[in-house]
Amino acid sequence: MKCLFDPIQLKHLSVKNRLVRSATWEGIASPDGSLPEEAYEIYEELAGGGVGTIITGFTSIAANDHYFEGMMRLCDDALVPQYKRLTDLIHAHDTAVIAQLALGAYYRPMDGGRYLQVEPDDMTADEIHQVRDQFIAAAVRAEKAGFDGVQIHAAHFFFLSRFISPAVNHRSDAYGGSTENRARLVLEILRGIRNAAPVLHTAVKINCSDFTCGGLNEAESMAICRLLSDAGIDSIEVSGNGTSVPGIRPHQNEAYFGAFAAKLAESIPTPVILVGGLRAKDTMEAALNNTKIGLLSLSRPLLREPDLPRRMEAGSAEVSKCVSCNRCYSSPSHKCIFRK
Repeated sequence: MKCLFDPIQLKHLSVKNRLVRSATWEGIASPDGSLPEEAYEIYEELAGGGVGTIITGFTSIAANDHYFEGMMRLCDDALVPQYKRLTDLIHAHDTAVIAQLALGAYYRPMDGGRYLQVEPDDMTADEIHQVRDQFIAAAVRAEKAGFDGVQIHAAHFFFLSRFISPAVNHRSDAYGGSTENRARLVLEILRGIRNAAPVLHTAVKINCSDFTCGGLNEAESMAICRLLSDAGIDSIEVSGNGTSVPGIRPHQNEAYFGAFAAKLAESIPTPVILVGGLRAKDTMEAALNNTKIGLLSLSRPLLREPDLPRRMEAGSAEVSKCVSCNRCYSSPSHKCIFRK
């Protein structure tokens, strides 16, 4: 019988319970990736709330990634002390912390200090290798900053998600065409991190489907997950395009990626993390005990109630108060509008 609050041992990672704070966008970092005091306050509150593992919000691997503003970054050694302060305060609460390494888009330098966004089809092999090396270098910085692991962000149609999608990647070389070729870059990043920072828990976040015409479908996502599992990925968080579905209600329409995650967990030995529309404690424990899913990931509920895990463990809360209104997306720092 699996319980939400069982300690669990993963490869290179021991955590106090099965609840994970899924990477959640804050958008408050400085242009160079420096952290304001508010960021430390947000993460310390989360760590104090009882969640076993925190995955940071989108943390870019490139200094010239202009996909959106306010991104945290691990693109420069000078940033390491700021992120070491962050990991120290999280660890003080016996909470593990994983940096979500990501790239919004690839930007090619142009004359006059300008940059041109370039999609996978138009990138040179050297530019693809540059992206690979940037991910690996960011992982090394994450290790120096005290992170317990890194998560390769290959979901939500950010750069790596587009790269593996047949709707976007139409290359005819070693990085395009077949499923294996489109997955090659992510696998090279994984192997590079393994070599450069072997003690890190190395995870991936991937779409179960792009939910778009000609995009990654469930069968191909399953195939890529198997390739990653065979290559030694330490955990896989299952998501999809069209995240943050509105109107989620406990015991009615929870766990909208649950069927795929359950099927994946049956087919690979790698621990699978389910995210998306989880609201009730009994729903979460049913997912653990009726499938081979190993961990459960929350985002919006922890914006509303950062201490929800602690109260669920104590028995004073059974259901999240989050009403899935999604107004957090238009609020400063993406905070819940119902919090005082």
